[in-house]
Amino acid sequence: MLWTVHQELPFDQRLELVAEAGYHAAQLVNEYKDWSKEDFARARRKKDALGITFDATSGINGSLCDPAQRQSTLREIQAHLPFLEELQSTRLILLSGNRVENMSHEQLHAACVETIKAAADLAAAKNIELLIENIDPEENPKYFLTSVAEGFKVIREVNRPNVRFLYDFFHEQIAEGNLIEKLEKNIDLIGLVHVADVPGRHEPGTGEINYSNIFRKLRELNYRGNIAMEFVPTGDTAASLVAARELTMAA
Repeated sequence: MLWTVHQELPFDQRLELVAEAGYHAAQLVNEYKDWSKEDFARARRKKDALGITFDATSGINGSLCDPAQRQSTLREIQAHLPFLEELQSTRLILLSGNRVENMSHEQLHAACVETIKAAADLAAAKNIELLIENIDPEENPKYFLTSVAEGFKVIREVNRPNVRFLYDFFHEQIAEGNLIEKLEKNIDLIGLVHVADVPGRHEPGTGEINYSNIFRKLRELNYRGNIAMEFVPTGDTAASLVAARELTMAA
């Protein structure tokens, strides 16, 4: 996730740092929202020169679980799809949004499913995969989809081939824990994993999550997706990125 890499530097330099650390993909969060056509073209040239892809993007603000926002959220997603085409990216990360006052949990769950189904149809027309992400309740006490277990239930109910789950280990460790068992039970629904340690959102090995075991389990389960680093380095960024990448391979 490029937001963790020296935000004070120009975009091209940040990509260079990621490539020098041995990574072949970057994920974006609206870094491109004010870009011109030439800016997009320049970014494409740079990523191609570095051998990097833009694996996924994020930046949709609309709610998935609020029925009153459904149409505006779908319009926002529709308007965002051309950005993915400019970036030559095929995956869009979506957040559930906050709980809605006077709606039961069951109603919010059902609304989330219905909005994702409609979003999936829009995305499928452009060959885009949607990734639904969990956020822990300490970071956002109002957020709806704090549970990975419920997230997997949502994905199964949506039942669209272009909708998968983004399993963020950092958020789930804070929310509920029991990380590896959920991998084993739901590996077929996982399109992406995000990595940071608890506490502090720092690099693997600085906190309580045993990432060596998690990376080993991903290998055993034949996970073929990307392992995305979304941590704030405690020391040198390049060295931290290299060490985290090497840990995934050593497991």
